Amino acid sequence: MKICFPVQQDEGFDSSVYNHFGSAPVFVVVDTETNGIASIHNRDQHHTHGACNPMKALDNQKVDAIVVGGIGAGALTRLNQMGIAVHRSQAPTVRENVSLFAAQQLPVLTMQGCCGGHSKDGGCAH
Repeated sequence: MKICFPVQQDEGFDSSVYNHFGSAPVFVVVDTETNGIASIHNRDQHHTHGACNPMKALDNQKVDAIVVGGIGAGALTRLNQMGIAVHRSQAPTVRENVSLFAAQQLPVLTMQGCCGGHSKDGGCAH
């Protein structure tokens, strides 16, 4: 299984999970079968709020799940339509969240848990 983590900076398993899917500069992808790790630069980072294109952001790379601090309703809907489950991060790093994912301790994000918009300073309302 390939699990994707939006991050501010690629530091491998020690990367800090980013708080918003669409504006993350980089995605770290962990293959749980091989314990391999790869990175994808966000190709859709500077989109208008609500207009995130997840497949463009992921550079059309296939992933099975996303673990993130927050996500907008449009991106969540598009990812779910593609069969990609989105989970809320429960720990600061990729490494810790991989362990929690394996133990099935990461909640699935629903529309009620989506980002409600951004303030003037860029803060997210989730």
